[in-house]
Amino acid sequence: MIRFNLKCANAHAFDSWFQSGAAYDGLRAAGHVACPVCGSTTIDKDLMAPSVQPARAGSNPPAPLDQPQTEMEKALAALRAQVEAHSDYVGLNFVSEARKMHAGDLPERAIYGEARPDEARKLIEDGVPVAPLPFLPRRKAH
Repeated sequence: MIRFNLKCANAHAFDSWFQSGAAYDGLRAAGHVACPVCGSTTIDKDLMAPSVQPARAGSNPPAPLDQPQTEMEKALAALRAQVEAHSDYVGLNFVSEARKMHAGDLPERAIYGEARPDEARKLIEDGVPVAPLPFLPRRKAH
């Protein structure tokens, strides 16, 4: 895995992990790397400094990878916490649940889940109020 500092054409800076440098190049060329702020797919690598671990015994350990580091990561973590606290995860039933609520067959409530891009596009075309989330839902095991 490799982490790149990136910048979009609108000068928004962010970082992302990729399987390799070649994987980044392929995703960027296909238009699959997008700015999380404005959605621009005109992305370039930004200046980066190597991450060097101190060798001294009393030094501070690095923050765990699952902890938000940047302001953007902290904002996304806060958004995720809000969504998870105030809505119901319906998983792969998202499309049918959203349609039933829109038709009045189910009481309205805040839900989130998973939908294929073509299904989400169809919901929007049909006037069902949905929005993509900038993170993947945590999979529920039960």
